[in-house]
Amino acid sequence: MTRLVLLIRSLDYGGAERHLLTLARFLDKERFAVTVLYFYPGGALEDELKASGVRLISLDKRGRWDLLRFSWRLVKQLRAIRPDVLHSFLVEPNLLSVLLKPLLWPRPRVVWGVRASRVHFEHYDWFSRLNFRLQCLFSRFADLIIFNSDAGRAFHIGEGFPAAQALVIYNGIDTEQFQPERESGHRLRAQFGVAANSILIGHAGRLDPMKDHPTFLRAAAIVCRERNDVRFLCVGGAGAEDYADHLRALASELGISEKVVWAGARHDIAAVYCTLDLFASSSYSESFPNVIGEAMACGVPCVVTETGDSALIVGETGIVVAPHDPEALAAALISLLERNHKDAGAQARLRILDNFSVERMITETERAITGAHAR
Repeated sequence: MTRLVLLIRSLDYGGAERHLLTLARFLDKERFAVTVLYFYPGGALEDELKASGVRLISLDKRGRWDLLRFSWRLVKQLRAIRPDVLHSFLVEPNLLSVLLKPLLWPRPRVVWGVRASRVHFEHYDWFSRLNFRLQCLFSRFADLIIFNSDAGRAFHIGEGFPAAQALVIYNGIDTEQFQPERESGHRLRAQFGVAANSILIGHAGRLDPMKDHPTFLRAAAIVCRERNDVRFLCVGGAGAEDYADHLRALASELGISEKVVWAGARHDIAAVYCTLDLFASSSYSESFPNVIGEAMACGVPCVVTETGDSALIVGETGIVVAPHDPEALAAALISLLERNHKDAGAQARLRILDNFSVERMITETERAITGAHAR
């Protein structure tokens, strides 16, 4: 049996975290003994992972600069587990996996999970920029690097990642969890204060600059000038509090405060998608955004920006527009509303079933992390 360690910073809501949860749940338990190591205790997905029967070990990191004690605790756990494969996710865990590999025996196969495409570092601090450059420098020491998008692979190879170790495995969407369930959607609409006969357009993503909520809000204001039966739902946890305040102030300035519901982070995200008539992604930097695939699996047609692999995911079932263009985003939303968007939603779910299943992702991942894939 292959001893597999999945290493990640936290178990909070996020695309990488949800992907790890899916892997932990669906990897073949007769072939893999899975342990999840995570830096920070708690996290919204912790209980869900525990319920799946996967072994969880928190490393109880106390903060950014808690390095020596934390690193020793990590090495101690890895030496006890003796993993055959160490599969890390995102920048800091990826760096640690190659830096600590010489301290482990037998040395594990190190697999990086990279889940970003182009990163706009002007919105982040010096520490994030430094970590990215270190990741580029040390990427050659990973045995395999799994990207979840073609766009992400191309960008990172351009930044110095080794092409020979780079493999793309698209995310898999759990279509049992994410499926059309209008009854739960109707109940949740009532909690949000949205009338059953209103059109509800949703946006999901943490309140982070790269998700470009301002473009979504400006598009919403344009749509409201055309139609008076539309409401808007923003789902996602707050980043910096001043940024969240800025977004609410912008909604007020645009005159749409009464039209926008700020739902925050939600554990019942599948039910949230089922409240929607349309889903919009306004981001200018993505890799393979799970939220688009999840909404589509719930039968919700999507308007997305041309970033990462968003266009690949929606195919012909939705509309793709340029980033930073509220007029184009609004026009696409109005156009999709004027079509039979229920038929478009059925086609969207079928596209996910045919192209982005969990079963495909798990099969490809099992082959890759054990070294069975063809380079």
